[in-house]
Amino acid sequence: MMEGISLTYNHKKLRGAASTIITKLLGKCQNLLLKMADKHTTLLYKRIVGLVDSIPESCMNKLFDAAICNQVARGDYILKHGQVCSHITFVEKGLLRSFIDKDGVEINTEFIIENSFTTNLKSLRYSTPSDTSIQAGEDSVLYQFPKTALFSLYKESAAIESFGRKLLEQLLMEQEEHTNLFRIYSPAERYKYMQMYRPEIIQRVSLTQLASYLGVARETLSRIRKLK
Repeated sequence: MMEGISLTYNHKKLRGAASTIITKLLGKCQNLLLKMADKHTTLLYKRIVGLVDSIPESCMNKLFDAAICNQVARGDYILKHGQVCSHITFVEKGLLRSFIDKDGVEINTEFIIENSFTTNLKSLRYSTPSDTSIQAGEDSVLYQFPKTALFSLYKESAAIESFGRKLLEQLLMEQEEHTNLFRIYSPAERYKYMQMYRPEIIQRVSLTQLASYLGVARETLSRIRKLK
């Protein structure tokens, strides 16, 4: 009897181990297929070209070699509060949200969609624990640049260093835009701004998530939406 129980336990254990190995292999195969895709057709390639007027193909190859391409499911974390941020992430497909936890309440601070970079600049630069979390709001395809690999490339190539500088400028400008959104505009004006400049966000996130981002109650946002 005990021998039968032991065999059943070992069978389940082996089956679980096999399942874990298969999952890891599938993940590696998916990443390999994504890597093999023609980089010229990716949003990342076009985004880099948009940031840097002229970048040699050899430098582009180094950037793509450094990037880790990952598929993540909705709800997966890219960065958790308290972790040290070690990557700059580009959204090839999907949607991410960054948020802070204030007394147990999640407050959205940004939505990041296709063709956009994101990171926690302070945590990345100073290796301090992140005060924000970044989570997938949709199933997403991401390119993630490890800080160490990217910084090494900056030293190797003036063109890649130029890309890094312009990327930093872009991220800082986006932070300033978000700050001004709350410093200058009323809640109704913030919503109108989103309608004009970021309508895809309104279409892709829930009313509750959008209200959190705009800094108003869900009921208040519902009233704002009814105004003509």
